[in-house]
Amino acid sequence: MLTIGLTGGIGSGKSTVTKVLAELGAPIIDADKVGHAIYEPGGPAYADMIAAFGEGILAPDRTIDRKKLGPIVFADPAALKRLNSIVHPKMFARMREMVAAMRTAGERKPIVIEAAILIEASWQPLFDEIWLVVTSREQVLARIERDRGMAREQIEARIKAQLPDDERRKHATTVITNDGTVEDLHVKVKDLWRAALTRNG
Repeated sequence: MLTIGLTGGIGSGKSTVTKVLAELGAPIIDADKVGHAIYEPGGPAYADMIAAFGEGILAPDRTIDRKKLGPIVFADPAALKRLNSIVHPKMFARMREMVAAMRTAGERKPIVIEAAILIEASWQPLFDEIWLVVTSREQVLARIERDRGMAREQIEARIKAQLPDDERRKHATTVITNDGTVEDLHVKVKDLWRAALTRNG
């Protein structure tokens, strides 16, 4: 039974692909949500985060305040590396447990994990297939300006900070080019899911 990793850069349309797959009946795990859960109080990364970054990252209710953590890790590459070394392996372990639990509960369909940083975090061993959503730089800029109201310079900085698509392609088993309409994307995803169900047996 297949486990599919779905990845792509900012504004690529990855979330839209996830939504279509969910509508088609795909069981979905959102890596972002897993990430947030593991550093909640009592979560597997909570104590390590405080040990690494100090009590200053805590909100009054003793949860980790991402607004306090953000400026620390984004201003300092070494701090970001330390954060990732704590969080990424624990997220990997948690997602593997979640997939195993879903299989034990009787889930037979391919399980899709949406993860923007799948390749950067070296999570490839978790997946049988990696689906990459790509789109042109012009489309990315237009989409994010329209949907998130971000300034072009901010978007450019985000694009620059992430792994280039050429690098992602080296790890992808399937590349979904999202340069057309939403309807075009729906058709592509439907065909891919049908084929994945066949491969899944």
